[in-house]
Amino acid sequence: MEVVGLLKQFYTELRTVEGLSENGAETYVRSAGLFLKWLDEEKIPLAKVSVKELVFFFARRRTGGTEEEKVEGRTVAKDISALRAFGNFLVGQNVWQENPALLLERPHETCDLPKVLSLDEVDRFLDSINLSTFLGIRDRALFELIYSCGLRISEACSLKIANLHINERIIIVQGKGSKERMIPFGLKAKESLELYLEKARPELTVLCNPEEVFVNYKGEAISRKGVWKNFQKYAKLAGIDAKVHTLRHSFATHLLAGGMDLVSVQELLGHSGLATTTIYTHIEEKQLQAEHEKFFPGHKK
Repeated sequence: MEVVGLLKQFYTELRTVEGLSENGAETYVRSAGLFLKWLDEEKIPLAKVSVKELVFFFARRRTGGTEEEKVEGRTVAKDISALRAFGNFLVGQNVWQENPALLLERPHETCDLPKVLSLDEVDRFLDSINLSTFLGIRDRALFELIYSCGLRISEACSLKIANLHINERIIIVQGKGSKERMIPFGLKAKESLELYLEKARPELTVLCNPEEVFVNYKGEAISRKGVWKNFQKYAKLAGIDAKVHTLRHSFATHLLAGGMDLVSVQELLGHSGLATTTIYTHIEEKQLQAEHEKFFPGHKK
């Protein structure tokens, strides 16, 4: 089977059978494509692959042909997960009799704490948005909602009008793996959304009226790239160094700081396991230590 056709089938299985998101499936297919390209360069038939070839492939990934081609342990860990899934797919296609990728051990990933904005920085960011334009009104509502609900950028872009319940202050979000979850949002987000839906969105959707809540200047559903670009503009105006996803990290950290339990935060974020959510407890510990050192100079020389 040709490589392109094989990867297309792999992508279809990841989306339909495994339930991976579009981004997750594309990442896995990209890793599998790199592996197939390496096999072709080394003149190794796919059907003849053993764990030895996999080890050689990942050794090349770690060392790289050039300095730019070297990858970190975290990337290798993701690649191994991808090839485990690809191996299972190949077994199902009778290309492999067994999956040698299951014998590979994932390298230990360094746990870098995500950046979090303070409440003051969040306010500065939101206040930097000019509400004198329809697009400014849209952006204020968009970023208020992302912060108030801890949304991923893809979840905000794909949010449907039918899943936005203003009076109840609840949205229904389709997250990773097509899993739905219900998330409440705050009064400030409600006010910003009402202003957007009453004044800005009708003007932006004169020519078309998509089912998504947030639209661009053409009236079409806003893109991830558009959201990212606008965020960077406002972040620069506010004098903060952050990404769109930083609002999600800040949402989780501020909830924990306010006393919410970890399981509830996990549900709101849509994490499949509690282990992913526990990173925010480490952020809290770090912040507490900083505050302690600031206001309690007992051991300072």
